[in-house]
Order: sequence, then structure tokens, then C-alpha cells
Amino acid sequence: MNFSVSEENYIKSIYHLQQQTDLVTTNSLANELQTRPASVTDMLKKLQVKKILEYEKYKGFRLNASGKKVALSIVRRHRLWEYFLVTKLGFEWDKVHAIAEELEHVSSPELIRKLDDFLNHPTADPHGDPIPDMHGKIAVIKQLSIADVPENKNVVVSSVSNQSPDMLELLKHYHIGIGTGLKVTTRFSFDGSVEIKVSKYAPCIISELVAKNIFVYHD
Repeated sequence: MNFSVSEENYIKSIYHLQQQTDLVTTNSLANELQTRPASVTDMLKKLQVKKILEYEKYKGFRLNASGKKVALSIVRRHRLWEYFLVTKLGFEWDKVHAIAEELEHVSSPELIRKLDDFLNHPTADPHGDPIPDMHGKIAVIKQLSIADVPENKNVVVSSVSNQSPDMLELLKHYHIGIGTGLKVTTRFSFDGSVEIKVSKYAPCIISELVAKNIFVYHD
């Protein structure tokens, strides 16, 4: 079944919202896509016709098994392109999201298969998010945010939840990337900010908001 660029954007957004809550509301999807609830309602009707949604009256909707398969295919393409742009073309990790948003809609199975082979089947994108395999299976990474890491524990950065260019630029300033080793040296109860030590660099203080968006591997 073929989907338009707009339909794919809706499907992917529903998928991401479902990672936070089982049922997605029209208003939450409208906020995510920065559009009017009426436009969301019109699109949902189209997606229902294509039989990829389940709807519970007065509660919300979710992707069914077919819809989730489509969503994971889009996510796979997006994350493979991000990996390609960073590792093969030398883009900074804060510059690739918008480009990958365009490339993800090139849905040729042969192209994506060859891209995956060319990249030697990466398992995570440059921001630490797992890349679904060709069968739609996606790994679950055990991790916790720096805001929850005990003091004086050595950890390794696994992913970043807020991937806005501003956030990634901030992390680059602090020499923090995927795979960076660091230690939480002090936690300040006054405002939740955290002092961290990254490798050879001087300790720095990050806000609670930033700490909650940086995840590290957790056994």
C-alpha cells in the first residue's frame, strides 16, 4: 500500500506519541504536528480507510499491527539516512534531522536494502536511537537519564531524547556525544542541576532539563 508524504508524517508522529501513551488524542497529534485539530481529523479518516488505525470512541486512537509496520519502515529509513549523512558525508549530528525528514520518503525497498548493506547494518543512528531491522524488529536499550544517575558513577552516553539543533549544539559545546564517558560529580537539590566530568575536560554544570534528556547505558 502506498502512502503520501503527509500520510507518512502523520503515521510516524502517531508512532512516536504512542511511545509515551497507548492511545493518542487528536489534540496531542495536532500539537505534535503544529496543525489544526480539524486537519488531523480529516487525515485520521483517510488513514482509517487504509485500515492502519484502531479507534476508541472518546478516548483516542493507535496504530494497529499494519500501521506499526509502516511506521517502523519510515523510522528505519530516517535513521539509516541520518547514519549515512553523519558517517559517510561528514555532517554534524545537529544538521541531519531535517535532511533525513526529506529522504525518509524515498521508499524504494531495493535502495534501502543497499543503503543498509553499504553502511554494514548499523544498529543505532547518530543520536543513539535504535534502527529497526528489515523485518521491523527494534532493539530495546536499557538506559536511564543523567538526572537519575548516582553521584560518582562512571557511565557512557547511549542516546539523546531531545534532538533539536539547539540541544545538540549545546551538547557539542560540552563535548558530549553518543559513546562519551562521563561521571556525575555533584547533584544540586536547589534546582536539580548536575555537575558532570567529561574525560579530560573541566567539570561543568548542566540544568535539570538537559540532564533529563541525556541517557546513559544502564545494566
